[in-house]
Amino acid sequence: MKILIVRHADPDYSIDSLTHQGKKEAELLSQRLSKLNIKEFYVSPLGRAKATAAYTLNKLNRTAVECEWLKEFPCVINRPDKNNIIAWDWLPGDWTTVKEFYSIDDWAKVSAMSDGNVLSEFKYVTEEFDKILEKHGYLRNQKIYKTISPNEDTIVLFCHFGVECVLLSHLLGISPMLLWHGFCAAPSSVTTIVSEERREGIAYFRVSSFGDISHIYSAGEEPSFAARFCETYNNLTQRHD
Repeated sequence: MKILIVRHADPDYSIDSLTHQGKKEAELLSQRLSKLNIKEFYVSPLGRAKATAAYTLNKLNRTAVECEWLKEFPCVINRPDKNNIIAWDWLPGDWTTVKEFYSIDDWAKVSAMSDGNVLSEFKYVTEEFDKILEKHGYLRNQKIYKTISPNEDTIVLFCHFGVECVLLSHLLGISPMLLWHGFCAAPSSVTTIVSEERREGIAYFRVSSFGDISHIYSAGEEPSFAARFCETYNNLTQRHD
């Protein structure tokens, strides 16, 4: 089984939709995805994800299942240097000093996380994700999956970077803090996860590619900057915080 996690194209957050560049990206993405044999589509209820998905769905005359849990990971916390900010956006000088953030078992026990609803939201998202995987033949059993109905189907999830890292954290047993801060999925990027059933009835999922934007490069386009921060501090044209 293959799971394709697609981040929405370049966003216009002010209207929860896509920029002009984002529409170009979504079209290029649709040209890529429309060549695949896709079993099922799932989409976040937020406008930028639905607008991205629409290009592919219209091309294939298909529909997607709208999933509330695929919306951007919504939790807000009081960060050491700033209050009321998304849980998954920390400064490197702060989060890297907290050893618990490197542990899949302890990351949510840090006071800034445990004071809010971060862990309950994490459990909600991952439990709903596991329901989808069970529907497609893979039943969670501790940190692996039982193959109820092994297959080579492909499903696509149109969503957002923050929640993408939550899903990968759950599949791989890695603290989401390492994924939120150590990886960056560009707008319209595709992350591919493939099941491996090396022993009958037991499956694990491995990432074969993360944040792939070959459809952007092959069209001679530059990737959007959204989700990144300044490469050097003195670059005042790029985002610092």
